[in-house]
Amino acid sequence: MTGERWASAGAWLRRRAENVAALLLGLMFAAFVVQILFRYLFNFPVGWTSELTIIAWLWLVLMGSAFVLTERQEIRVDLVYGAVGRRGRIVLAAVFSIAVIVLYVASFKASLSYVAFMKVEKSSYLRIPMSWVYSIYIAFLVAIVARYAWLLVSVLRGNDP
Repeated sequence: MTGERWASAGAWLRRRAENVAALLLGLMFAAFVVQILFRYLFNFPVGWTSELTIIAWLWLVLMGSAFVLTERQEIRVDLVYGAVGRRGRIVLAAVFSIAVIVLYVASFKASLSYVAFMKVEKSSYLRIPMSWVYSIYIAFLVAIVARYAWLLVSVLRGNDP
């Protein structure tokens, strides 16, 4: 596959991730409205709406961080990073990338074990297996390791991050 095809496929996948993020936001809003209606109009509070909102928020944050946000869109405190020159930024980006990769790879086995273990638990109202709820964290781990490995290769080639 050529570089142009990879870029096209990546852009298509990113747009689909944005679509999923928008659907999750819509789901959260709908659950919020249903919760207000049931609580204040019918005087019948329901718990499943809160649970659905929390699960959708968890998936939105982790999926969005992994597949929607670009490196430039992430929020970070970069007083030192902005104060150093090009060479310093490259060194800092390389050190930070290595640290993220090492820490996330080191946590992968334990995270996978925890997610697998959680298949015995179900959510309180919706009865969704908690392993399904937390499975997005595994995708997040893999995507972040891949992103920072790509960034590390880029800065080792001398590109300004």
